[in-house]
Amino acid sequence: QVQLVESGGGLVQPGGSLRLSCAASGSIFSINAMGWYRQAPGKERELVAAITSGGSTNYADSVKGRFTISRDNAKNTVYLQMNSLKPEDTAVYYCNAGISKTWYQEARDYWGQGTQVTVSS
Repeated sequence: QVQLVESGGGLVQPGGSLRLSCAASGSIFSINAMGWYRQAPGKERELVAAITSGGSTNYADSVKGRFTISRDNAKNTVYLQMNSLKPEDTAVYYCNAGISKTWYQEARDYWGQGTQVTVSS
């Protein structure tokens, strides 16, 4: 089985920083793109940032210049460094990865359980 385990969420004041981590484990042959999504109460889940296996990145306009996504391929881990946090960043953050379990199987999406980020004074 494949698991994505997130960590690093919590409560932070506006202007503060948090670093999220997501480690993939289990029967993994290869990992394609990895990313972070978030879902605020009453809103749809949205893409925050994504990174390919080669290191190309993509960000939502609302987080450009404040958030940085990175990955450690040797550890099957993706990170999200969040700076200058705003109350509107409050949401449950989910890790996503496209993972192939064998060389002959297409990659499929896996999701983490989610971690709460609350930005409030």
